[in-house]
Amino acid sequence: MKLKYLMIAAAALAAPLAMTAPAQADGGIFVGVNQGNIAVGGYDTVSYFQGSGVPVKGDARYTVKYMDAEWRFSSQANADKFKENPAAYAPQYGGHCAWAMSRSSLAPGDPTVYKLVDGKLYLNVNKQVQSMWLKDIPGFIAKANSAWTKIPDGKRFGD
Repeated sequence: MKLKYLMIAAAALAAPLAMTAPAQADGGIFVGVNQGNIAVGGYDTVSYFQGSGVPVKGDARYTVKYMDAEWRFSSQANADKFKENPAAYAPQYGGHCAWAMSRSSLAPGDPTVYKLVDGKLYLNVNKQVQSMWLKDIPGFIAKANSAWTKIPDGKRFGD
């Protein structure tokens, strides 16, 4: 059974990386930034914290520039909240998959596959990987936090 999960995880991590290279700006790896340099797939990161249980797509009318990327919000009020404290609303590990980061790997996080833990936003690459991540969130976060500090500053997004 363990081998089955490892095979699923390997395929899940390899497929997105094989299909698309992470967008880059200023030499950094920006997972969650598309070719238009829009962060988190255009989702309003403040909306994750508003209790509806469903993230909301942002609108180009409410845009904030942060970490050389364009962050979109569903309202001016949400854009203003983000401006006050971007680190509070940006996904952990620069939007990389939290489970992959726990294995010292970079994989794009899917903005629709997420979990809020202790007031922080964590993305996963897909639901299969997330199901594994959910089995030991504190353990995977501890490993991912350690791995994230080893990514060179110029490659990190969201510190």
